[in-house]
This record gives sequence, C-alpha cells and structure tokens, in this order.
Amino acid sequence: MKKLDDKVVLITGASKGIGFGCALSVLRHGGKVAALALDMDQAHSEYEKAGYSFGKDVLPITCDVRDAKALEAAFAQALGHFGKLDGLINNAGWHPPAMTIEETSLEDFESLLKLNLTSTFLCCKLAIPHLKKNGGAIVIMSSEVALIGQGSAPAYVASKAGQLGLTRALALDLAHLKVRVNAVCPAGVMTPLMNEWAATQYDPAAVLKAVDAWHPMGRMATIDEMGEVCSFLLSSEASFMTGQVICPDGGASLGYADKYPHK
Repeated sequence: MKKLDDKVVLITGASKGIGFGCALSVLRHGGKVAALALDMDQAHSEYEKAGYSFGKDVLPITCDVRDAKALEAAFAQALGHFGKLDGLINNAGWHPPAMTIEETSLEDFESLLKLNLTSTFLCCKLAIPHLKKNGGAIVIMSSEVALIGQGSAPAYVASKAGQLGLTRALALDLAHLKVRVNAVCPAGVMTPLMNEWAATQYDPAAVLKAVDAWHPMGRMATIDEMGEVCSFLLSSEASFMTGQVICPDGGASLGYADKYPHK
C-alpha cells in the first residue's frame, strides 16, 4: 500500500514549478491527479518524461483560476472523470516583479489578490462539499514571506498572509467534519517563477546565488521536496495535523548563518 493509494487530488498551477512537483509526488504515492493550469498542453511532455501520461491517472484541465465559472467547470470535470475528490492543493499563484507600494497600482493589487487569495478561497469552497464525504485534506501553498515579510512586495506578502488566515479559519470550521487544512510556507524554491523574479533584479545570476545563501543549508529547495511535504499533509500520516503552517525552508527563518570558519 502506498500512502495516497486511490486518492484523488486536485492541484492548481500543476503545469510547472511547485505544482508540477506536487503532482508527481501524489502520483508516486499512488494517487490520481486533476491537474489545473492556464495551459496544460505545454506540460504534456514533462509528465511523459516523468513516466505519466494524460488520461487514466492524470486529468489535464486548462483553467484560469481567476475565472469563477471556469473553476466551477473544472471541478465538475474532475468529479465527472474520477467520481470523487479526496484532496486539494491550492498552488496557483504569481510573484510580481519587485515593486514598492508607490509603484503598485490598486488594479495591480486587486488582480494579485484575485489570483493568489480569492482563487484559494473559491477552490476550498468548491472542494469542501466533496472532501467532507470521507474526510479529506486541503493544502494551501503560501510563502515564508507571509510570516517574515519581503521588501518591495507588499501585494504578494499581503496575498500570502491572507492565505494563512484562511487556513486557520477553515481548520477550525472543518475539524468536526474530519477535513484537515494546513499551509506550506517555503522559502526559496528553484522554479521557473523564481527565475522570472530573479530576471527583474539587477544581476539575476548573483541574486540566485544570494537566495541560495539565505538558507543555512546552502541552497534552495527542489520542487520534489515541496511535493513530498504536500503528500505527507494529504496522507493519513498527518491525520492529527490541522491549522498548521509548515516551513520547509532549509533553516532560512532561523536567522543569519555563521559563515566564518571557526578556529
């Protein structure tokens, strides 16, 4: 028996990055995946390289999570294909280029909230009627900056902090239904989005090296490592965990590492 045998998990932002890592982890542990993204066609070859084909175990659904009707249709398609839903990973989101509050328009702020926070709310709302049938689990992919802040990213930090509040509120409301809700707050993860963000900085290569150095373990996380954390939270191994914020951050939140050699 694998820990996610026969479990059906819907994952947003599943075409690349952390969402792709989560999908591969769920599949490795015996689960089935409804994979949502703006363009799932582009991900087909990556799933095949990993040994999984679209069809029986992976249902690709092209969907803009900012569109409520499209999300409702995506959930209906997933349920029609698999017949049930056991887990949800809210992963879709975006980190905009570095911008201060003066440089961030109201439209920019509201648009990012819609993508990072409102879509998380709606996915949870759509999933809960099905998760409560057999006791399911929700994982919300937030960020360590929701806990410690980040310069020149007020909209992003606000959206990610909002996800943590939602996690705790839902955990309280759903505990009696045996539905667990937890959040994951990574620090640096090597993803296409990380490279996009670095490209907005003064020296992308130097910035990526600096991000590696923020972590006492000397590197960023991989998407596979994030996927394994999420699979754990979805599984019965985490059966007494709800409302928790898990920080797989390589020690980044502990403080400055001592980089000087000791005598």
